[in-house]
Amino acid sequence: MFVAKGLMIVCDGSNGAGKTTILKAISAHLESKGREVVLTREPGGTPIGEKIRALVLSPETPEMCDMTELMLFSAARAQHLNEKILPALAEGKIVLSDRFSAATVSFQHYARGLSLDAIEQLNSLVLGDFKPTINIILDLDPLVGLKRVHARGEGLDRLEDQDINFLNRAREGYLKQAEQYPESFAVINADQPLPSVIQDTLSVIDALL
Repeated sequence: MFVAKGLMIVCDGSNGAGKTTILKAISAHLESKGREVVLTREPGGTPIGEKIRALVLSPETPEMCDMTELMLFSAARAQHLNEKILPALAEGKIVLSDRFSAATVSFQHYARGLSLDAIEQLNSLVLGDFKPTINIILDLDPLVGLKRVHARGEGLDRLEDQDINFLNRAREGYLKQAEQYPESFAVINADQPLPSVIQDTLSVIDALL
């Protein structure tokens, strides 16, 4: 059994909810307190993971079947955990990740409709008994999120470029997980002015510390 000395904080939720900005704010806040921080993301975080990310999120792979998608996310997570996350935690660092296993449950089960048992078996195979310290869910209406993404002039990846019902189901998946596991999830209203979102998030972080 792995015993972490550090903490793992995941920032997750709807696209366009401000995960990147919030993670930077968390990082600056923690560093101001003298904590060493590792910023990372899923899929990705390692050279192998980034290659998988390019494949699984590419709009040029519309033919990818749902099970292939699930397996690729899981493969990237296995590499991420063993190469980057566990070593950082063993050194007492705080890992900040843009998405993690809750995203797989939301997108591949609630949105795609894949078996929750299959997803949980894969997560168990990849993670063992490891789980993040806290999942911070930036909750936002997917329509608002897509407008923000478009306003930034960014193209949509393969998962963002789905119908709105798909994105709504993914949002519902996050909220249901937070309801089921309140001890390891915190839901932040991301449809507020940015300073309020940051303040609410840092309150959660300070409670952990």
